[in-house]
Amino acid sequence: MKKFFSNYSLLIVLTGVIVLLDQWTKTWVRTNLAYQEMWSPWPWLTPYARLVHWSNTGAAFGLFQNMSMVFTILAVIVSVAILFYYPQIAKEDWPLRVALSMQLGGAIGNLIDRVTLGSVIDFISVGSFPVFNIADASISVGVAILVIGMWIKEKQEANSKRSQPGNDAASLPAQPESQSTNLPPEEEL
Repeated sequence: MKKFFSNYSLLIVLTGVIVLLDQWTKTWVRTNLAYQEMWSPWPWLTPYARLVHWSNTGAAFGLFQNMSMVFTILAVIVSVAILFYYPQIAKEDWPLRVALSMQLGGAIGNLIDRVTLGSVIDFISVGSFPVFNIADASISVGVAILVIGMWIKEKQEANSKRSQPGNDAASLPAQPESQSTNLPPEEEL
């Protein structure tokens, strides 16, 4: 049990916080706003940011509508894959651990809606950007952290390879210069 908690502690805590925040905000929206009703604390903010009660049967940000069953199955597969792969990640590779925790939290948050309501509640509306929710934002930020973390790791590995002895131009053995001329070989006397 101690090994299990050691392997999964960050995943459990971060995923749990994301799911709780996501479900709490969606419940608040369903309770306080009629379907398609919009709310903003200040009228001047409304054109830029507002809450709107929206239903989504597709993917994040309203993509691929009416494919709720496909995304339900996909969320289950992704969640199981993350749970399987997560303990194999080195504890030092925290960006990957955080990214997968955020993606799992988002996947579970939207999965709960799909299973209990048949669609996902979206409510954050910024400018003309598609309406989204905490789970969608968590998945997107998790992907961004994953990409940036992989880029940094590749850069560090490339730098460490270059700095290893024997990998720089000064330590390479001198190559004889090729003496090619277009003259015919001399004949022996």
